[in-house]
Amino acid sequence: MRKLSMALLAGVALVGCGLDTETENKEIVQNLVQAGFPANDIQVIDGQVYVGQDAHVTLEASQEMLQADKGAEQYRTTNLMSGITKICINPTSTFNSYSRLSAGLDAAIANYNNLGLSFYMVRGPSTGCSANITATTMSGAGGSAGFPSGGKPYGTINIGTGLQSYSAGVNKHVISHELGHCIGFRHSDYYNRAISCGSGGNEGDSGVGAILIPGTPSTAVAGGSVMNSCFSSSSTGTWTSSDVTALNYLY
Repeated sequence: MRKLSMALLAGVALVGCGLDTETENKEIVQNLVQAGFPANDIQVIDGQVYVGQDAHVTLEASQEMLQADKGAEQYRTTNLMSGITKICINPTSTFNSYSRLSAGLDAAIANYNNLGLSFYMVRGPSTGCSANITATTMSGAGGSAGFPSGGKPYGTINIGTGLQSYSAGVNKHVISHELGHCIGFRHSDYYNRAISCGSGGNEGDSGVGAILIPGTPSTAVAGGSVMNSCFSSSSTGTWTSSDVTALNYLY
């Protein structure tokens, strides 16, 4: 059974933030280290800072991590959504040109909407959106996203065009996974990526709310969650029982 990683591949080109990008990124890295992230878990790729290999961290999000108390409130203020009812997922024209990715987006949206959560998702463009997420493409067969900030979900998911060669279930899985990061979920095996990937270590649990959600298992298993670090090429993208429990608890 082939294992595939959600990790951002080094060749991805992302838009820079201007002349002050280097200074801003230094502050983000400093904030992450101060928040407790291992230095070897922080990467700067094409002008943007990532942790856990596929989660983009903005300056605002890194500052929120430091503002949180080091007690229980730290985890409650770790960039979850607040007051969001309608999330519009807006694919780019390039994204839409890949039939498996496009169908996978519809399946991922249904994956969330079928649970009757406090928010629902629609494929944009649409009106009355509480928040917008752009679905765009990257190279490879994985994906990347980021964590919420200011009570809103992260605004972009990057999905690998290599997924065009994989099943509908795998596309549904990867897109559901990256949307999960956008609304505040960490990898379920963040403490030991080897569980789902076969190798890899601890992503670190400080600053971004890697706290056990009540009612879910305290240990991860391969195939036990759509939010595992790596996925199988045989995945159907269907939520596991612990995924459903976690989503219902938070939203």
